[in-house]
Amino acid sequence: MSGGACQGLPISLPKTHGQPLWLLAELTYKCPLQCPYCSNPKDFAGFNDNELSTQEWVRVFEEGRKLGAVQLGFSGGEPLVRQDLDVLIREARQMGYYTNLITSGVGLNERKVESFREAGLDHIQVSFQASDETVNNMLAGSAKAFQQKLKMAREVKAQGYPMVLNFVTHRHNIDQIDRIIELCIELEADYVELATCQYYGWAFENRQQLMPTRAQLERAERITNEYRAKLAAQGHPIKLIFVTPDYYEERPKACMNGWGQVFLTVTPDGQALPCHSARMLPIEFPNVRDMSLQQIWDESPGFNHFRGDDWMQEPCRSCDEKDKDFGGCHCQAYMLTGDATNADPVCSKSEHHGLILNARAEAELPATEPLLFRNERNSRVFYKG
Repeated sequence: MSGGACQGLPISLPKTHGQPLWLLAELTYKCPLQCPYCSNPKDFAGFNDNELSTQEWVRVFEEGRKLGAVQLGFSGGEPLVRQDLDVLIREARQMGYYTNLITSGVGLNERKVESFREAGLDHIQVSFQASDETVNNMLAGSAKAFQQKLKMAREVKAQGYPMVLNFVTHRHNIDQIDRIIELCIELEADYVELATCQYYGWAFENRQQLMPTRAQLERAERITNEYRAKLAAQGHPIKLIFVTPDYYEERPKACMNGWGQVFLTVTPDGQALPCHSARMLPIEFPNVRDMSLQQIWDESPGFNHFRGDDWMQEPCRSCDEKDKDFGGCHCQAYMLTGDATNADPVCSKSEHHGLILNARAEAELPATEPLLFRNERNSRVFYKG
């Protein structure tokens, strides 16, 4: 055979990734609340009129199962805005997915919880903004939000679901961590995620107003550990999960367990992403209306962009931890340095780590700017700009 032994034959490339185990369906960017730490893109208003149809979502779910996805999250915005949610749940359950609804609880009622249970929904996570009604409603932008959340959390429990609660903590509520935990105990929660705010999307715009001091963070973690010990001694089954913000770490997290390794997000308008924040990056990502999930996952330049380590610069390229953290978060590197191929500045080895140190120092100062709330009007400013 002349011209090279492989001429005319398919080229077998080394496998750089596994299968997508978790599919996150961001059904809509629409939401009745205006949380200033929302991870949705700041220009979400520009995509609200182009949502995938019921049939398109069902096809995405089918293609995801063929790829090997086993867990399906329904997210948003607020997924309850979609009038076809029970249909999507039923279709996904029949395909064999473990299904999870991530909701604020606003728009939920007893009938819907029952309908979702009958459709086969496995898991509901209800999010709160605070344990204090005034703070909760201020952050949510709704005078009725807190009481609605309490009612729906109790309803979810009453209908046999595990009680899974999420609190995003920040300087407006972290000093009430004991009251947050007491509320979770009162609601008979099984799992509680105390997730200190991570600075993406709207949270990045509000970082100065949201980021707690190191002392606040250490106090909150200490109190959480004290509650863990006390509750364990009482035989209480509640699980408290405390998530530390990247900005107070010296090594980056292995973001999404590696780029395009196990996680696949589909946005309301069909863009496929290796993480829910990747839309901000100057990378062309494919759309499920144009390509199958198999083509997207295995062949698209967007999903292959940061697989392997050929993209790495120093200090990542020669770092003995690169197989653990994969260079950290590319979105964070892009937001802070303007170059997604830089090492995550959270890493103390990064030449840009000073940006993180400056942010920590800034957190020690009083917030001077008002919160920028996540709403359609503010989003259209970013969409135009």
